[in-house]
Amino acid sequence: MSDPSRRMLALLSVLQNGQEFSGAELARRLETSPRTLRRDVERLRELGYPVQTQAGPGGYYRLVAGSAMPPLLLNDDEAVAVGLGLRLAAQVSLGESADDAASGALRKLEQVLPARLRRTMAAVLEATETGAGRAPAEVRIEVLSAVGRAIQRRERIRFVYTDREGAASRRDVEPYRQVLSRQRWYLLAWDLERHGWRTFRLDRISDVEATGRNFAPRRLPADTAAEYVEASFREPRIRAVITFHAPIDQVGNRFFPRDGVLESIDDARCRYTAWVDSLEWLAVIVAIRGIDFTVEQPPEFTEYCRELSGLLARAATS
Repeated sequence: MSDPSRRMLALLSVLQNGQEFSGAELARRLETSPRTLRRDVERLRELGYPVQTQAGPGGYYRLVAGSAMPPLLLNDDEAVAVGLGLRLAAQVSLGESADDAASGALRKLEQVLPARLRRTMAAVLEATETGAGRAPAEVRIEVLSAVGRAIQRRERIRFVYTDREGAASRRDVEPYRQVLSRQRWYLLAWDLERHGWRTFRLDRISDVEATGRNFAPRRLPADTAAEYVEASFREPRIRAVITFHAPIDQVGNRFFPRDGVLESIDDARCRYTAWVDSLEWLAVIVAIRGIDFTVEQPPEFTEYCRELSGLLARAATS
């Protein structure tokens, strides 16, 4: 390969997978001499790419992390994957700073993508569904970062948690995993004060403090953290089943199935199965959507809806 620019791009493409390569192997791949290879490596270093070299028997070339991020070289599949990831990640809000960074990175990527790759990305996005419903609650990226570091280090943390009623409490936990489920971020952790596993919505967590105290991971009573979080939505909550007399698309546009599953029955009806703490809360949420529905179960939910209907009727005629 005689063109220096093409040769350096090829060299960078090989090195960016993070593996170690001998000089002979790199020279063979690039169809060049060891001397030319050494010159190309020096040019990469001048451009800010930290190429590490080990001389002698067993020597190698390797691209390592540096103090600044030099330009990346992506192949076609990698470029499309990064673009799709940035697009889809925008549907999970991580705060204004992260949103701006993701949008800026995506704009830069789209500017340099060939037209054929932009079309590929657009086609995949058009054929991809991410679920109906409103945008999820915003999670600050500094919270995700602080909790993630603590999980990796197996370090206890302390934070302020605000519950559904707005009451704040300080919690001390052993963090296990961060889980993205039903378009919300959750922390699965062992609550030291309550002596049990708990799930916390990350958008309700603030003032995360690292305690500097490490812990040995406890055995999780489930195969995966995601499985445990999903199960926590159902027990010991009350199971309610509602039939909406409208197509699933219409219901999905007005109703965010955060605490349950929305599924189609036919072209004119869909079923919502929910696990909730309060049937009274569910009745109000469903009623204000303005879609006709029938309560299938439990019987006490039917009775409460009947009482609520009478109360509202009396209020309207008084």
